[in-house]
Amino acid sequence: MSVAAAVPAAATPTLAARAASVGSSPVREILALTARPEVISFAGGLPAPELFDVAGMRAAFDAVLADESRAALQYSTTEGDPGLRAATAARLTGRGLPTAAGQLLVTTGSQQGLTLLAAALVEPGDTVLVEDPCYLAALQVFGFAGARIVAVPSDEDGPDPAALDELVARERPKLFYSVPTFQNPTGRTMTAERRRAVAEVAVRRGLWVVEDDPYGDLRYEGASVPWISSYEGAADRTVLLGSYSKIMAPGLRLGWLRAPEALLRACAVAKQAADLHTPTVNQLAAARYLADQDLDAHVAKVRAAYGERRDAMLAGLADALPEGSSWNRPEGGMFLWATLPPGSDATASLKEAVAHDVAYVPGAPFFAGTPDPTALRLCFVTSAPDEIAEGLRRLGRALRRG
Repeated sequence: MSVAAAVPAAATPTLAARAASVGSSPVREILALTARPEVISFAGGLPAPELFDVAGMRAAFDAVLADESRAALQYSTTEGDPGLRAATAARLTGRGLPTAAGQLLVTTGSQQGLTLLAAALVEPGDTVLVEDPCYLAALQVFGFAGARIVAVPSDEDGPDPAALDELVARERPKLFYSVPTFQNPTGRTMTAERRRAVAEVAVRRGLWVVEDDPYGDLRYEGASVPWISSYEGAADRTVLLGSYSKIMAPGLRLGWLRAPEALLRACAVAKQAADLHTPTVNQLAAARYLADQDLDAHVAKVRAAYGERRDAMLAGLADALPEGSSWNRPEGGMFLWATLPPGSDATASLKEAVAHDVAYVPGAPFFAGTPDPTALRLCFVTSAPDEIAEGLRRLGRALRRG
């Protein structure tokens, strides 16, 4: 017998505490359970693939590989392709937020922007304020950073400014995170008055505001509302995150982060430690697409289709959901928020729904505060109107059985 064989093996090294304490996204787990093609899923937040501008994207990639192949296939700068940053800055400026290319960092999806901000701003044990309910992946990011997450009471108009002010004074948080426009999961939009009040709290209390806007281009009715970042005095303490995933293609994994200089520099250092830079070929193709194609015309087609799908879901909810249920009418975005009658449990009912080949996401995991077991999120953009109608018929049968 060898000496090595006689030595007992030590226990397997443990994971970091944060890896053990932060669970997988319930949405991702539900999507895995509903991967069967016969399931009509209202669970994911997936753009409709049949609406992708495949021809335009193919032309953009072909042009880049024909004209800029050496640059496209090479390493690039952490901050991002100058052409894409300039085009993104021009889009923001044209929408009422004067922006220079140097104020932007290209990220691998806007989700990475959240991770970079957490690395740059949050120490383990720091307090982070969020809307209630809140985007699930943001809860994951801040939880993974070791933050103590505190919910700000919210209603159909967004977070309560008085409650926010009181919590900032009491909790001394590092930042407040919000999706003000067509929020995930609720689809609600924060009013202009609330946005101004949030900006005023940030100025008065010395608070970072992280404003996540992946859905703002998907408006089907109503007037646009200014970004919190545009309010006077708030420019040096607001961060705006955006994405090309919902208006160009999610597979490109292209987002951007707009922030004051010192924070932008800290995020660039954090990105160097994460992935060096966002894929060059994707950045150059997106910049070429913006130069050669009409993105706004494409988005107009997407909005028209998604608006019809929202209306199809709204038309079928009264028959699908039990008496005593309620739901909102989002002016845009991808999601609708509903609540079942008091005493219902949307999580428990999901099993019966999946058995009927339809799926949704229970609302409880989105809450940083006390969860609402009756709530559920429905995505209306992935399926065509006739498929939405059939999915709601299945949901109605499942909920009647449950």
